[in-house]
Amino acid sequence: MDQRTYSTRSLHGQVVHELGKRIVTGDISEGEILPNETQLGASFDVSRTALREGIKVLTAKGLLVSRTRTGTRVRPRNEWNMLDPDILAWRLESGEPEQYIQDLVEFRQAVEPLAASLAAKRASEKLIQDIQQAFDDMVEAGADVEASVAPTLRFHQGILHASGNELLAPLGALVEAALTMSFRLAEPSSKLEEIKLHADILDAIKVHDSRAAWKAMFTLLDRTFEYNLAAITKMQKGT
Repeated sequence: MDQRTYSTRSLHGQVVHELGKRIVTGDISEGEILPNETQLGASFDVSRTALREGIKVLTAKGLLVSRTRTGTRVRPRNEWNMLDPDILAWRLESGEPEQYIQDLVEFRQAVEPLAASLAAKRASEKLIQDIQQAFDDMVEAGADVEASVAPTLRFHQGILHASGNELLAPLGALVEAALTMSFRLAEPSSKLEEIKLHADILDAIKVHDSRAAWKAMFTLLDRTFEYNLAAITKMQKGT
């Protein structure tokens, strides 16, 4: 699932991708001043116009700041827009997957159980039907990891939408990033248990049991964290 907010086919998109990834993965350090436009443009083999457009995108993400006299430098990490889908994707390539997973799951545990609880209280029958359809498609996909990506994403985004809170719904990009990471690590053997855990969430929402919905979502995310850490450990051991 490609979450990029830019096209790598465009020249400025190539600048965004390569330079952004190098910053987030630490190849270019916080506070480091970038080479001047001539040098940087030559290194990417792009025009000044394409370079400036790329710099503008990365500046909007909080990664860079430009000053007339001092040039363009990398901003401190705590000033980056960590919920930006591109930054989330680059973090996955940062070489610190355990910390990345922990950060994502902890944030989701602060948001999605509340969304599930609110959905149980507020969701209309139409929105519940949408969540049900997403779940049915998950069941149909079964242990097929690739086929289950889209319906699982619809399930979680549907709950955010059904919460009725306009500040929660936009967090779907974060959920998409987290699910993308999870599916990269997923093994078919875990899919059946995940479907059961999703069923518990859906059942609680359908009977408008907000406490059960909160608990079921938190349990799912807790198990997701365990699945992903186990998968990373297995990969690192080369088994």
